[in-house]
Parts: sequence; C-alpha cells; structure tokens
Amino acid sequence: MYRLEYPWLLVLLPLPLLIYWLMPPYKEEQDSLRLTFFHYISSSLGLTPQPGAIIPRTNWLQRIIAPLAWGLIVLALARPQFIEPPIQKIQPGRDLMLALDISQSMETPDFRTPDGKRMRRVDAVKQVVSEFIRKRKNDRIGLIVFGQAAYPVTPFTLDHNACLQILSHTDAGMAGPQTMIGDAIGLAIKQFQSSEAKQRVLILLTDGNDTGSIMPPRKAAEIANQSNITIHVVGLGDPHATGEDKVDYGALNDIAKATGGQVFHGENRVELEKAYATLDKITPQNFKTLSYQPRRELFMFPLGAAVLLLIGYHLLMLSVSFLLRLFSRHTQQANDVTVSDVFKVKV
Repeated sequence: MYRLEYPWLLVLLPLPLLIYWLMPPYKEEQDSLRLTFFHYISSSLGLTPQPGAIIPRTNWLQRIIAPLAWGLIVLALARPQFIEPPIQKIQPGRDLMLALDISQSMETPDFRTPDGKRMRRVDAVKQVVSEFIRKRKNDRIGLIVFGQAAYPVTPFTLDHNACLQILSHTDAGMAGPQTMIGDAIGLAIKQFQSSEAKQRVLILLTDGNDTGSIMPPRKAAEIANQSNITIHVVGLGDPHATGEDKVDYGALNDIAKATGGQVFHGENRVELEKAYATLDKITPQNFKTLSYQPRRELFMFPLGAAVLLLIGYHLLMLSVSFLLRLFSRHTQQANDVTVSDVFKVKV
C-alpha cells in the first residue's frame, strides 16, 4: 500500500502559478551605446532592428519540464512511502522458573516406566520436565538446580533447546547431597529481579526436606510473594517414608500457600505426569502479539527524476546553444566579408 506521510504539502502545487499571476514582471536595465549610423550598417547587412526591451522567452520543452519537475519535487516533499504487510512479533507475557532438586536422594530408583521397569527419580523428572518445556513455546523459561547449594543453570530465555540440552546433562548429586530449598527460592527471587513480565511463576520440584538453608523456606516464600512470584511445588517420593527420605508435604504446602500456589504429589511417574499436566492448565501460555508495518521511503525516486529532468534539459540547452553559436559565428564571418566588399565598392 502506498501513502504520503505529509499529504497536505500537495497544496504547494499551484504555488508557481500564484507567483506568476501576483508578482510584477521582471525588469532589468542595461547600459547601451547609441550609434547615429546604425541604420546604414543594418540596411547594408539586411537586418531589421528590434525593440530595445528584451523579454525572456520560454520554449515548449521548458513549459513542459518546469511544472513536471515542480510536481515531482512537491511529491518528494510529501514523503511517499510503501507500507508493507504487517509483521507480527510474539513476546512472552510470563517468566517461568524451574527449580529442580538434584540432591543425592534423587538417585533413588523408585519410579517405574509404563512397562514396569524401575528408573531413577532424576531420570523420570528430566523426562517429564523436558516435555513440559517443549509445550511452553511462548514462555521465557529459566532453570535452577539445587542440592547442598543452589545454582542458576540458564537465565530466562526463549531458547528452549538450550534449556533441554543443559537439562539432559544434569544428574543427581552434582549439587551435593543435601537439600537447600530456602536457598533455591532465594536464588529464584534474585533471578526474577531483572524480569519485566507481569506474571512470574516458580515451579519447585523436590523429594526431601530443607536441610539447613541460610534462609528458611517459609520466609523465602513470603519474600517471593512480595515480589509477585507464585510458587507451585511438586513433591516426589513416598510421603510415608521415615527419616530424611520422607517428604514433608506440610512444609511444602506452607511454601505454596504463602504465594497463592498449589502443591502436587508426584510419588510415581504417572502422578508426576499428572502434576505437570495440571500445572500446564493453571499456568496458561500468556503472550502478547505486537504487529508493526515496515515502511519503505520512496521520496528519492520523484526527487531523483526531477533532478535528472533538470540536468537533462540544461545539457540539451547547452548543446543547442553551442550549435547555434557555431552557426552564428559562421554566418557572422560571411556577413563580415559582404560588408567589406560593400565598402570596397563604395571606395
């Protein structure tokens, strides 16, 4: 689609006519020499004297090119543009942080595959989380792993393939044997500080209890709530186990409740898949689409055409003037010979 950025400038098109009608004619005074015997010379040469006033004349080509060039210049001033089809750009409306427990207890092979084979907790989690990431195409996703300490693995990014590759190389025990849940939440809060997304979600996945975080998990959850961060917690393992292997769902529920989140049980592979399926429903993909139309400036075409017309016209006039001058010089030389012959005869 073509359009003019400043269409009101087209009112300048009749400006030369207004100047021609309203301005007084151009006058120029020149010094002249009066010759008393001028009529003898002119009659001898067969020339007819013209009036003393010189009135500039225009040729037909100038009458065509001048208004055409002016119209092209005004058109260039109006800034013609070509509006290309709109381009849509998808921006994520949510930042989603995954905090994965990779403590030593994640080595426990108490998950079963559909065919009945045992698999480690960490392997089941990686498979389910990977599928969850693939579905979140329009969310920026970050990844934190924690054990004896919490570590940021990937910042918030739309490059989900990078997240999946890093997740595939993550294994149990890499962050130490203990489980620092409070520190993981604190690190997530720090990661969200640079986020401009309106919706911030932290999905915390753990199979144990907090074993000595610098910041208590409940306090960290309260700070997260002040930062508008919603924490959903997925607990792994057998809640009826004893000792450090027991999952304290009461503490996990306090963390989620403090931020308006939910707690999910993932005692086995089927329950874990159900938990992430539910998370996928309660954290819908919120994104906004920005559309803009690229504009291509076209003013250089009418402006260039006007310049070429004027240059071409003046080159043509210079060529014609040069040829006329040569012809006039040749004629003048012939006339000089005739005048000299006349004076010789009279003498």
